[in-house]
Amino acid sequence: MRPIQEIADSIGLAAKELISYGDKMAKIRLSTLKQNSDRPQGKIVLVSAINPTRAGEGKTTVSIGLAQGMQRMGQRVALALREPSLGPIFGIKGGGTGGGQCQLEPSTRINMHFTGDMHAVGAAHNLLAALVDNAVHFRSELDLEHRQVFWRRVLDVNDRALRQAVIGLGGRLNGVPRESGFDITAASEVMGILCLAEDLADLKRRLGRILVGFDRDGSAVTAERLKATGAMAALLQDAMLPNLVQSTEGVPAFVHGGPFGNIAHGCNSVIATKTALGRADYVLTEAGFGFDLGAEKFFDLKCRSAAIWPSAVVLVATVRALRIHGGGDPAVPGSVQEIEQGMEHLYHHVESVQAFGFDPVIAINCFADDSENDLAAIEACCRSRGLSVARFEGFTRGGAGAEKLAEAVITAADLVQPPVRYLYTLDETPEQKIHAVASTIYGAREVVFSRMALKDLERIRCLGYEKLPICIAKTHLSLSSDPTHVGHPDNFELPVESVRVSAGAGYLLALTGDIVTMPGLSSSPAAHRIDLSDEGEVIGV
Repeated sequence: MRPIQEIADSIGLAAKELISYGDKMAKIRLSTLKQNSDRPQGKIVLVSAINPTRAGEGKTTVSIGLAQGMQRMGQRVALALREPSLGPIFGIKGGGTGGGQCQLEPSTRINMHFTGDMHAVGAAHNLLAALVDNAVHFRSELDLEHRQVFWRRVLDVNDRALRQAVIGLGGRLNGVPRESGFDITAASEVMGILCLAEDLADLKRRLGRILVGFDRDGSAVTAERLKATGAMAALLQDAMLPNLVQSTEGVPAFVHGGPFGNIAHGCNSVIATKTALGRADYVLTEAGFGFDLGAEKFFDLKCRSAAIWPSAVVLVATVRALRIHGGGDPAVPGSVQEIEQGMEHLYHHVESVQAFGFDPVIAINCFADDSENDLAAIEACCRSRGLSVARFEGFTRGGAGAEKLAEAVITAADLVQPPVRYLYTLDETPEQKIHAVASTIYGAREVVFSRMALKDLERIRCLGYEKLPICIAKTHLSLSSDPTHVGHPDNFELPVESVRVSAGAGYLLALTGDIVTMPGLSSSPAAHRIDLSDEGEVIGV
């Protein structure tokens, strides 16, 4: 691992422009960010994936390896990726910095606390929650209706026992009893705001717009009315600054912000992406989990908000995921027919990419136990559809295992950039926007709104929020809202259970199916395998 100043030097950042966290990590000073818009802008390469298995299909690993492959070919390249959340690290994932020879470094530090951004988001979110309940307790002039407060608290640990809670118990001194609960920090609207804000002034505007509840007259109560904006912004002062680290082979990596892909909008910060664009010719960024979640939101939310647009799209697929989507069991040797059936799932995602004007490059993330017959079948199916396809062997070979993919991506990125094309206009109704995503990207026949969702939408119209774009919270394991419905489902209904207003982040959050905003731990969580050695080294991540 090289000193962080060497990495900074490679993209034109001087020591005075950095705030160092030891000699391996740094933040970029605000004064430098203000100068960034004057620099020539690079090209964005968006990496997404088909619907993954529970273990994931290596989208981050492919992003890092692809950047390393492009660097080996002499390209000036940078990464712009999300920060890992502690919840999945101790849960099923066990780490979120890539793998093998394609990792972010120092990986353990990045996975565990990093530069404190997640904690700052949690502190700002929970400060607002405390101010809300304080206003209720003292019956402030805002006259908050405690049964109409929907700002919950957050925690960066998977803890299903806190999904629903009753707070304020224990007598008058402890506040007013009411129902509430906890979300995972990565699902916080404050995280969405951090990742979409352009600068500190924009951050404060967005924080002030946060809708926390209603008063007894039915009027909206915002963070600005609670006088919370300044203190929240102060807690986020350093968290707003993008982090600079490196990959295994020394590619500069801007790792900043971490909204969940199935619950929130699933993309790293606008500030980090734009900083990278001013420092490299190609910027590799990811959106996930699958294209149906993170990538759709990348286009319709992040690109719309930040006025950016990619030059190429990479779609990651694996043998094990395609076998599952073809009706097989990845743990049991199967037939090529399962792969061919699973390709219908991949073709659907290809059509979704094409809806935004791109022909994707298919990256086959290879694993050691993949058979040559299966890999060749995927390649043959892709080529029969005229799709660019390349194997990725970066996990074991680093950038050298990504050069074929890098060649295909550079070719795609250097084509004439397609015009900006969103799935819907902001003038359409919320129902029309949700239907546009559900029918085009998921393949749903119909959207069914619950009674609660219809009430939410009516209130949204009364409050004047109907022109906001849509962020749909849905399982990442299926195109539908049912995680067991793998493959290429069709003729299904998408149930919308409720619609929340994320006025600060700037979107309406539609919750579908049984989606939860606080994940739980598995029966054998990764936390069981994580330890601290006698030498002070974290192991098992």
